[in-house]
Amino acid sequence: MTKKQQRKMTVIFVVIGVLLLAGIFLTAGASAQEEDIVTVIRDAVIHDTNKIALFGLEVNPGLISGFAVTGILTVFALIVRIFVIPKFTLVPGRFQMLLETLVGYFSGLAEDSSPHRNKVLSAYIFAAGLYIFTGTMLELFGIQAVTTAGHSVALPAPLSDINGAIMMGCTSYLFIVAGGIVNNGLGGIKGALKEFSLPISMSFRLFGALLSGAIVTELVYYYTALSYVIPVVVGVLFTCLHALIQAYVLTMLVALFYGEVSEPSEKKLRKLAAKAQKTEVRTAEAA
Repeated sequence: MTKKQQRKMTVIFVVIGVLLLAGIFLTAGASAQEEDIVTVIRDAVIHDTNKIALFGLEVNPGLISGFAVTGILTVFALIVRIFVIPKFTLVPGRFQMLLETLVGYFSGLAEDSSPHRNKVLSAYIFAAGLYIFTGTMLELFGIQAVTTAGHSVALPAPLSDINGAIMMGCTSYLFIVAGGIVNNGLGGIKGALKEFSLPISMSFRLFGALLSGAIVTELVYYYTALSYVIPVVVGVLFTCLHALIQAYVLTMLVALFYGEVSEPSEKKLRKLAAKAQKTEVRTAEAA
């Protein structure tokens, strides 16, 4: 970049900064919020004010977000499976490399955690991680919905609603319990029941992390003086970090506990070893 171009870029940045500062000072006293900040934060936590009509019922915006994310992922998966995957080549393109990297990561995580039974595990943690990531990133788009009171609200992340977070934690726990039963029979339940607090911890970890980001963003957007430039940094930073971290934490925990409860018992391992030995003897005799 030449000196002339550097001067132009400097002038542009200075002009933008001056305009932003002018906007802050000119609108510092022009904030006209319909609700006070306490009401805004309260509604962000328990959603008792802004409800959305769905088939004659009043539901939380988080439920609409959950349905939207599920629909988007389902349609996207069908398009990829029908139109994209059949065209995969030996020399992968960017999208193929990205998809193979994601699948390979979750498959490797499942194999490391549960060497004996990992096919269903890899599919579940891939779907759960993608749902958490996509649902959290939904906040960045600011999709609007009309409440029953006639107000316009942006759809939040599905898991910033306590109900959505609890369902994700309970679903993951039931998946772990089912893995223990399938692999070790009723004896596999013992290992899962030892971690009876797991669904609670996973649920509130998701809820607390995502809600903290939502509250900070609400605070920044609420005050007019802070609504220039700062929300871009805060909103994008919090959303991206929460999307990545929470998707990683939940999938890692599910894979870890699934591997523990699905690990064959010593009795089962002895039976498998004896069966393998008998097979080797019969093969040797036949040869």
